[in-house]
Amino acid sequence: MSLDERRKLVDHELASKPAGTGGLSMVRQCAILGIHRSGLYYRPQPVDEQDLRIMRVMDLLHLEDPTKGTRRIAKDLLDHGFDVGRARVRSLMRRMRIRAVYCLPRTTVIDAAKYKHPYLLRDLKIERRNQVWAVDITYVPVRGGFMYMVAVIDVHTRYLLNWSLSNTMEAEWVAAMMSEAIAMHGKPEIINSDQGCQFTSEAYTALFRKGGVAEGVRISMDGKGRAIDNVFIERFWRTLKHEHLYLAPPVDGLALYTSCKTFVDRYNNRRKHSSLDYRTPAACYHLAA
Repeated sequence: MSLDERRKLVDHELASKPAGTGGLSMVRQCAILGIHRSGLYYRPQPVDEQDLRIMRVMDLLHLEDPTKGTRRIAKDLLDHGFDVGRARVRSLMRRMRIRAVYCLPRTTVIDAAKYKHPYLLRDLKIERRNQVWAVDITYVPVRGGFMYMVAVIDVHTRYLLNWSLSNTMEAEWVAAMMSEAIAMHGKPEIINSDQGCQFTSEAYTALFRKGGVAEGVRISMDGKGRAIDNVFIERFWRTLKHEHLYLAPPVDGLALYTSCKTFVDRYNNRRKHSSLDYRTPAACYHLAA
C-alpha cells in the first residue's frame, strides 16, 4: 500500500477506546501500519496570497527561460508589478524547488558511490519502451495554496506511467509512486532523475538494492544544474501547466487531483505527438508491448 492508503486505515475512534475494550492506541496503529504519527497531525500552513501570486509569475518566467537567476527574475517581476528583492526570490525558488540552469566551477568532488549516481543517457540510443524511465517532482498551483506532483514517464514513447500529488515532498511518497509504477508496468532498464534529496534518500535507493522492487534496474542522475538532461519529463510539466492548470486553476487539492487525472488521460490517450509520427503515447507504448 502507498503511504496515503496506509494513513487512511488509521481509526481515531478505535484509538479513543480503552485497551481492555478492544481499543488500539495511535502509537500501536502507526507501528503496525509502518507510518509516523507526525504525518497524521500535520496540517499545512496557509501560504501568503502575495507569495502565491509571485510564485505563479516566477514559474512562468522559469519555464520560459530556465537560465534566469534571482537577479534577472527580480527584475522581470518588476514588469509584473512585484517589487521584491533577490533574497525573497531566492527563498521562493527554494520553496518551488526550481533553480537557474548554468555551469558552475567544480570546487567540490562528490563521492559518487554515496551521494549520487552517474548520468547514463549521454549518447544512449533509446529505441524501445521500458528502456529508460524519467522521474521528477514539480510545484503545481491551486487557488489559495500549492502542492507537489511526482511523475514517471517512459522516454521512448512519452507515456506517463504513474503520478501522485502531495503537500510535502517526502522520500517515502516518491518511493511509493515508483513502486506502484513498477507493479503496473514491470521494471525498466534505467530510471533517470535529478540529484534531489528524495532520489538520493534511503527510502528511494532501497528499491534498487537486493530484494527491492527495482532490483537490477540502473540508476541514472542528471548533472548538477542540468535540467535539460531530463528534458522529456520537464516538457510534460510545461504542457501540464501551460495547456491545462494555468487556464483553469483548481480550487483545492481534490479539484487538482481530478484536473490532473483528466489531463493525464488526455495526454496519454488522445494527444498526438509529432515526435511519435502523430500517434498517442498510449498507442506507442502498448503497440511496443
